[in-house]
Amino acid sequence: MKRIKQILIIIIAAFATACFFYIQNLVPIPVFSTENGPKAVYRGETKSNEVALTFNIGWGDEKALPILDALKANNLKNATFFLSASWAERHPEIVKRIKEDGHQIGSLGYSYQNYSSMEDKEIKKDLVRAQNSFQKLGLDDITLLRPPTGQFNENVLKIAQQYGLTVVHYSINSNDWTNPGVEKIVQNVNESIGSGDIVLLHASDSAKQTKDALPNILSHLQNEGLKNVPVSDLIANTDANSSEVN
Repeated sequence: MKRIKQILIIIIAAFATACFFYIQNLVPIPVFSTENGPKAVYRGETKSNEVALTFNIGWGDEKALPILDALKANNLKNATFFLSASWAERHPEIVKRIKEDGHQIGSLGYSYQNYSSMEDKEIKKDLVRAQNSFQKLGLDDITLLRPPTGQFNENVLKIAQQYGLTVVHYSINSNDWTNPGVEKIVQNVNESIGSGDIVLLHASDSAKQTKDALPNILSHLQNEGLKNVPVSDLIANTDANSSEVN
């Protein structure tokens, strides 16, 4: 009987683990909304045949321009770049190039700290400092926020709403910053992408292989009849998706 109980415990534990990972694959856990309040958007309308390629830049001097060149060479003029304002201050010429090339700009805050572990007043201070920096660079239309490190909670959503910012997460993670190889980055995006998806890519110096992956990704979008649009356009539809705070 003791042996049977041990076997049953192992089976139950294995079943519970399998259920956990199954649910994780179905639900975008890091994305939240309050029941009757602000939401974090992770994808747009699935019937639109539109997607949004997004690029985070928090640090670095070398990779942003080559990625902009790759986008321009492939005639893509409407990606969305989420910038750390402290980085933007140090690279005004690249910020200018992003705007001139037609891309949308969103905020990664100022100092790239984990908002979910910060006091409300510190989050507000960081957001205000970021907005002031962007305004000095001629960016008066920042309405999108991707919380630094990608982590946030209900307080962050409420504070972002107070400052007129929409929190944007993503539905597809390229994992390009880990430099798994060009083919793997392409696979991470192309095998899953469909209408309404928001794709996370990077243009910081950690993303050493992103530039070379872009031609295949953009070619795939074209072959699948998917059109890239700025995030603001993708989520303008009232059916944009979010998920609940637990």
